[in-house]
Amino acid sequence: MDVRNTPATTVTTAESVQRSRTVDRVVRGVATSDGAGVKLTRVLTQNLQRRLDPFLMLDAFGTDNKDDYIGGFPDHPHRGFETITYMLAGRMRHRDSAGHEGLLENGGVQWMVAGSGVVHSELPEQEEGRMEGFQLWLNLPAADKMTAPWYRDVPSQHVPTVTLPGGGTLRVLAGHSHGITGAVTRPVTEPLYLDVHLPAGARFAQTLPTGHNAFLYVYRGEVKVGSGSDAAVVEAQRMGVLDNTGTGDGVVVTASEDARFLLIAGQPLNEPIAQYGPFVMNTQEQIYQTLADFREGRFASIEMEARAG
Repeated sequence: MDVRNTPATTVTTAESVQRSRTVDRVVRGVATSDGAGVKLTRVLTQNLQRRLDPFLMLDAFGTDNKDDYIGGFPDHPHRGFETITYMLAGRMRHRDSAGHEGLLENGGVQWMVAGSGVVHSELPEQEEGRMEGFQLWLNLPAADKMTAPWYRDVPSQHVPTVTLPGGGTLRVLAGHSHGITGAVTRPVTEPLYLDVHLPAGARFAQTLPTGHNAFLYVYRGEVKVGSGSDAAVVEAQRMGVLDNTGTGDGVVVTASEDARFLLIAGQPLNEPIAQYGPFVMNTQEQIYQTLADFREGRFASIEMEARAG
């Protein structure tokens, strides 16, 4: 994994998109809870995994009510994929059985490669105030599913932030945009992860490789995606899945009002997906082996309880 530690606030020129992708469908997330009762919205659900390969899940959470988040996510296992947690507001402590520990705060990113198996916890370090952010699950290719667990906190000041022509800001969490290399780059799936803030009437363009699946999630305001008669409106708390017909070289987004959205894209793996809760492998037999390995303590070996003590 390549993680850059050179923050930047840069005025730059817009990327050139000749033909924008259109919105294939607009998705409304499903309200649910996870961990110890944390309330969230599951935006990218399991039935979209093939369509949005290599992405497996996107959860959005945001509340001022401590009862909605205070329980956090106690010890739980993962194998076979990566988790990316992006915190807009709040403080969350990560500990895992591979010996990693970190504090995720406002504007920061937590990137964890579960790989061959890790048990971790994510617990609030606040008793009041707002907790808001996102967790994205990114699949690992079959050849890398049993790689050693890996973890990194990227504090807010190390996430490159670009001032856009015409107003607005762009945060490049992963990948490349507007001549800027993001906080993290990853091989094979080549994820692009952008957080875009636009004032009303402002326009944002981003080139996208033809074969990459892509979507955007609007978490403030409202945007139009595309241009002319093909433009589609995506409202707040909605995901717009971008078409992958191969006719567009990127996406153009215009803010109908002050808006904030995530733009996420990646190279599909085109591999079988076998999922059992927090385990994502390629075959059912691998899932059976994963369950046996977890029961018999063959995940990353440093005991969380011993470290906590």
